[in-house]
Amino acid sequence: MSPISVGTPLGPGCSTCGYCALPGQRSSSAETSVKKAGLIASQLSCGVYQKMIDRGWRRSGTYCYAPDLRRSCCPQYTIKLDALAFNPSRSQRKLLNRWDRLVRDGARDADVALDQPKRKGSQTAAFCLVSSVHRSERAFFPAGEEPRHIFQVALERSSYTDEKYALYVAYQAQIHRDHDNTPHSFKQFLVESPLVSEPIPYPTPPPQHLPSHFGSYHQMYRLDGELIAVGVLDILPGCVSSVYFMYNAKWEKYSLGKLSALREAALAREISDAGLSSLNALYMGFYIHLCPKMKYKGEYSPSYLADPEDFTWHPLNNCVDLLNKYRYAVFSQPDHSLAGSGDPGEVVEVDNEEELARDTRSIYSIQHNTVSLIPVTTSFGWRVAYTREEIMGCIRALGAELSKKVIFSM
Repeated sequence: MSPISVGTPLGPGCSTCGYCALPGQRSSSAETSVKKAGLIASQLSCGVYQKMIDRGWRRSGTYCYAPDLRRSCCPQYTIKLDALAFNPSRSQRKLLNRWDRLVRDGARDADVALDQPKRKGSQTAAFCLVSSVHRSERAFFPAGEEPRHIFQVALERSSYTDEKYALYVAYQAQIHRDHDNTPHSFKQFLVESPLVSEPIPYPTPPPQHLPSHFGSYHQMYRLDGELIAVGVLDILPGCVSSVYFMYNAKWEKYSLGKLSALREAALAREISDAGLSSLNALYMGFYIHLCPKMKYKGEYSPSYLADPEDFTWHPLNNCVDLLNKYRYAVFSQPDHSLAGSGDPGEVVEVDNEEELARDTRSIYSIQHNTVSLIPVTTSFGWRVAYTREEIMGCIRALGAELSKKVIFSM
């Protein structure tokens, strides 16, 4: 039996955009990121959350939100990489090779070897993403071979440690110039998760380095025992979802963020190869065409963007012309696209609220470990105009079918 999903609906809201301005310069009222719906999730089944991110939702800790791309200054399109068809570019392969040389031979040799020209007529063996990402890991070295450094990567369930927190504080300060972080804010952002752990239905026992359960993980990167990076991941029925990545700035020149994307794509491929054919993609969060720092996600191919209106998937290469022409691009119906930076205003919904919310349930009472449910349309919150607006915002963003799978708590 699948775990139940429970959340408290939040109304639409606005926040200062973090993509179109530099820190300390975010004062323009035009720089606005609009959220059309929010949900504080007490718990979510991994299947429900998979369907949520397929409809443009994303989580930050237990806070789940759906951006309103039409009204935001920097629309955020959900992007996924086909991990099975992905074939890294030459520059991406060079990053893997450079890191491998660092581990095997040391930093100086890695930098020198990177620039050595390939001998004319030399032949290159067929590239394998999975074996290439593991090549530098100590656990995959041939017996008797001793590298200069010991590099280890391991998945562990999302949890707090002082070591992770110290890395986070340093990363935020050095990379993002953010010096206002506490253990509580770190836990709230990158440790807490509403996802309920569920066994992955492998047909046969998988290799030990693969996860046994769906849920939220920290992918730990250690060099000579030192924690140098952490990837925050959700392992879901259809994808590996990349939540966040942080690293020690000492290793910045080795492009650990780009390397992590290669490793995460390889992880999705390995889980699929182990028998879970439905897990075939790496979700890389949001693609923001108007932000140069976020466009790098388009370098991983073949990638697809979710349409902001009907949530169908469209090859990124087919979307670029619309994204270049319009601030808000609708791939399924280009005539719905919008140019200009002004907020076009809220769309007036003409649906029948009672009908749309008819099968959505809310918690009526909890007594002696027994939860009583009622239709949300008969709840007290439904009779309060503001709360009803919050409920309907969530139902519209989730869609009528998915809303039936989420129990509202108010």
